Amino acid sequence: MFGKLGWPEIILILVVVVILFGAKRLPDTARALGRSLRILKSETKAMKEDGAAEAPASTQSAQPAAEAPPRTISAAPGDVSARPVGEPDHNRR
Repeated sequence: MFGKLGWPEIILILVVVVILFGAKRLPDTARALGRSLRILKSETKAMKEDGAAEAPASTQSAQPAAEAPPRTISAAPGDVSARPVGEPDHNRR
């Protein structure tokens, strides 16, 4: 009963979305949703890479680590808001 959406149900959902948000706000909402999904995807990829990089390092003997440069979070393509991790951004309000 709930496992399959047909064309009438999809059209009804789209009509309700257009009524709720209005036709003028839909492109902006879709862009914001796409941007959020890209950021989420890049963050999960970075977390997986960090986890894979840390696994072999934890099996090695405990040696003092050299001072590493500050890590930055790379933004999604087209977003230029990359900034160092752990440093507060006092210019933003």
